[in-house]
Amino acid sequence: MSLVFVLLRKQYHGLVLLLLCFGHYYCHVPTTLEGPFEPVTVPFDPALRGVAVDLPDTDPRVRRQVQGFQPEQISLSLSTTHDSVWVSWITGEFQIGYYINPLDPKAVSSVVHYGTSRTSLVHETRGQSLIYNQLYPYEGLQNYTSGIIHHVRLTGLEPSTLYYYQCGDPSLQAMSDIYYFRTMPISGPTNYPGKVAVVGDLGLTYNTTTTIKHLTSNEPDLLVLIGDVSYANLYLTNGTGSDCYHCSFKKQTPIHESYQPRWDYWGRFMQNLVSKVPIMVVEGNHEVEKQAEDREFVAYSSRFAFPSEECGSSSTLYYSFNAGGIHFIMLGAYTNYARTGEQYKWLERDLASVDRSVTPWLVAAWHPPWYSTYESHYREAECMRVEVEDLLYSYFVDIVFSGHVHAYERSNRVYNYNLDPCGPVHITIGDGGNRERMAINFADEPGHCPDPSSTRDPYMGRFCVTNFSFGPAVSKFCWDRQPDYSAFRESSFGYGILEVKNETWALWSWYRNQDSYNEVGDQIYIVRQPHLCPVYQEKCREYSASI
Repeated sequence: MSLVFVLLRKQYHGLVLLLLCFGHYYCHVPTTLEGPFEPVTVPFDPALRGVAVDLPDTDPRVRRQVQGFQPEQISLSLSTTHDSVWVSWITGEFQIGYYINPLDPKAVSSVVHYGTSRTSLVHETRGQSLIYNQLYPYEGLQNYTSGIIHHVRLTGLEPSTLYYYQCGDPSLQAMSDIYYFRTMPISGPTNYPGKVAVVGDLGLTYNTTTTIKHLTSNEPDLLVLIGDVSYANLYLTNGTGSDCYHCSFKKQTPIHESYQPRWDYWGRFMQNLVSKVPIMVVEGNHEVEKQAEDREFVAYSSRFAFPSEECGSSSTLYYSFNAGGIHFIMLGAYTNYARTGEQYKWLERDLASVDRSVTPWLVAAWHPPWYSTYESHYREAECMRVEVEDLLYSYFVDIVFSGHVHAYERSNRVYNYNLDPCGPVHITIGDGGNRERMAINFADEPGHCPDPSSTRDPYMGRFCVTNFSFGPAVSKFCWDRQPDYSAFRESSFGYGILEVKNETWALWSWYRNQDSYNEVGDQIYIVRQPHLCPVYQEKCREYSASI
């Protein structure tokens, strides 16, 4: 076998990185077995910033293309297990103005015809429908009422099987085109979806369109969106938008407004992908969208189907599901996560129910990161970390995905700010392409360490951040260099692909929008080593004793 050197395009700290490749196909990909790694920062290239401009409402990709009560904004989401999938869509037109007349959800049926042959959709399932309103009790603000939102749960599906489906109301001759999806493999230590795409802070900009085009080229089997979806709350109700709401509008409006049609634009743009590939979403701060009577998360909770009931959760803000041998836990960072609260109690039950001989991989996701080293949102989620980290560590969570910070970062295995072979790898992937500015400054750079008073948790009503009491940053709020727990960081728009190979090895690849489809910006094999972790071994003994 011949040896060739492949020159990687990037430069780290002025040094060109060489990858040693064997033959024409094999290049060494690092593994966590070789870690912890020395921290690496890829310098920001201003030429790659791109144009973070929202798609206008005149763009054909966001315009309504159907008539009457024909379905649009069609999407799929998973239930807790392989044999069940949710189909969602919208019929009828939204209204926005000072006087709105909501549609009657009972006027249109929620029906899905499906089968394993495109020409024989022999099964029929009916579901539920609803509308939601975004109301503002202030003079001069426009109100919104949605089209009719339909959610239908298909059950009794076979694993790893291609199904064709058509949704709508046959009695009104208002059925969609025929679409298709493939079910997840049955849960087991050797069964995994081929590719899981992970993205955060997506929005609906021209950068977003590049992200989705790039992501779609990787042919994912599942899409996980780590919060901040449409960014409708960067707009006033009259449709005027800004890259920074508080900078532009804080003094002009009595409440944080949102322009709900941006949700419809987002659903239309995304339909081409998520009508075939299931999307699982967890809320971010841009989904709060407070309105009359202090109601929050109404659009988010109404537009997506969640397996909350199936997994024993009482909320759309936190839930879990299986995708083959992976158990995903989606946590809410903008609702009560205290140890005395319902979410924490649910999390304890959910973790205790996981059989790692069936779903060896345990992956958690929530919006704000715990281990980001960027100046933006630095240590903002410390209260959540203090409450929840010990529980996740005790169950040996393998990977944590977060967004919120508009850049990319991968950690070494870490627990309580210490390098720990039993801690998860934390990946910040908030670089989907939204219109807010990219995060380019680091808290460890001179002049960029935030004021600790900026880290008050508005949802818990207290401060949890203190100066470090150990390590190289002892008595300081920020490190003076890239922290040891940070393995790799770079400011660029992009997304990631998780490919679980077996019960111990998974390949993580991060792709940058400006690169070719087969070129990776960061890649590593994450290797599970539960036998090294006494806490995990004790949990296994407790589980074995319980059965």
